[in-house]
Amino acid sequence: MANELIINARPHEIRVALVENGVVVELHIERRTGQELMGNIYRGRVVRVLPGMQAAFVDIGLERTAFLYVADVHKDFSDMEKLMLQCPQENHEEDGEEASDQPLSTMHPPFRPVYQIEDLLHENQDIIVQVSKEPLGNKGARLTSHISIPGRHLVLMPMVNHIGVSRRIEDKEEKARLKEIINEIRPADYGFIVRTVSEGAGKEKLKAEMDFLLKLWSNIQAKAEKGSGPRQLYKDLSISLRSVRDLFTREVDRLVIDSRPEFEGVMEFIETFAPRLKYSVELYEGTDPIFDAFGIEMEISRALEKKIWLKSGGYIVIEMTEALTAIDVNTGSYVGKRNLEETILKTNLEAVKEIAYQLRFRNIGGLIVIDFIDMEKASSRERVFLALKEALSKDRAKSNILQISELGLIEMTRKRTRANLNRLLTEPCFYCDGRGTLKSRTTICYEIFRDLERDCRALNEEGPVQVLVHPDIANVLREEEQESIMDLERRINQRIVIIPKEGFHLEDYEISF
Repeated sequence: MANELIINARPHEIRVALVENGVVVELHIERRTGQELMGNIYRGRVVRVLPGMQAAFVDIGLERTAFLYVADVHKDFSDMEKLMLQCPQENHEEDGEEASDQPLSTMHPPFRPVYQIEDLLHENQDIIVQVSKEPLGNKGARLTSHISIPGRHLVLMPMVNHIGVSRRIEDKEEKARLKEIINEIRPADYGFIVRTVSEGAGKEKLKAEMDFLLKLWSNIQAKAEKGSGPRQLYKDLSISLRSVRDLFTREVDRLVIDSRPEFEGVMEFIETFAPRLKYSVELYEGTDPIFDAFGIEMEISRALEKKIWLKSGGYIVIEMTEALTAIDVNTGSYVGKRNLEETILKTNLEAVKEIAYQLRFRNIGGLIVIDFIDMEKASSRERVFLALKEALSKDRAKSNILQISELGLIEMTRKRTRANLNRLLTEPCFYCDGRGTLKSRTTICYEIFRDLERDCRALNEEGPVQVLVHPDIANVLREEEQESIMDLERRINQRIVIIPKEGFHLEDYEISF
């Protein structure tokens, strides 16, 4: 089956699904909050240095100060080179080439600190920084001064004198060819990562993109020198264009998008950076919502469930806490055919595939503990461990997995840069004082919009549409989503009337014509 990128674009929300062989493996959601920070570059001002934490708080012009750890601070090129020689980057392969074509701002700190934070920073100091992690919960954004600016074929690293080649390019001769080209055309002391899509690319194409990235960095530096005070210097691309840049590779056969303005923006981007892909982009004009037509909406609902059933009758339970994510594997109704050890092993191996899929699809990061069903044989435990490593090998997020213990536990970490789906789509339940979760008010509003779009197209009715909702949802619709409602009214050619209904559960709503 074909691999596809499906983009559902609306003024209030853009959702991007990566579908591989008919299975939704990644889902990216960006909502109109004005706080999409990942990859943005700022001129910041140090407001507080914390020697005890080896970190600093930096004002970048937002309501909440951001966090800069000592390992993410550099002094100058000579010191960077010294540090890299002393502490090789964790993200490099043994031959010194990049293990990932992701920007450094989305990676772990590339080396262990040998400086103290108080030697590098002082209060009221102005520095150029980049957001490497979105704010999560009560935590501010995480920053790095190891700036990286991604293009389609290359990632510019102006603070690092290094050339890396994506590990996904397996041909050693091609890796050597690309590295030689970059070494020949790059300016001194500038680093670059050659991304996967550069495989087979010629010197002229790489030189053109390199010149573009270098000019972009020069403009950022010029902005930083003008004026004073914290401010934004560079904003990363919209999620639609980032998807084209980062996900639309040779393995993806087509991109389908349901918004003409976004379609035109994507085509303009592709004409500039990847003209050969323009024939693989389609504008969806079907009557059904695009995520319904491709079976994606059902998968999103499933991603909010704690219990996921396996085909054999077993199941896994995913519990998320502030400190970690716990995943429990159970045999359920599966009783096997031969003996207990075989039944347990088969359930664990089936669970491995589902766990790897759920981690990637839900974008679960941080510390993860997996409680597999206890296995007596060391060989069985090794099979499960190797199966998990193999299942996670296609995941673009970096993970570190420890050997399975005698108790059947696996401890692992997965790189976290953005909020997971559960955090994005839900909020603490006020009915049970936060012991569970509800769909967030924004999520409910957007579900209502999708149902209105779906039902109005199907019924083709005239006259106003009445939407009965919980009073809190009515307030959000009237105060925060008025612009989205007006846009929806234009598209369905009907007036929408919001009616608060006392006694409704927060997630309940009714649509009547």
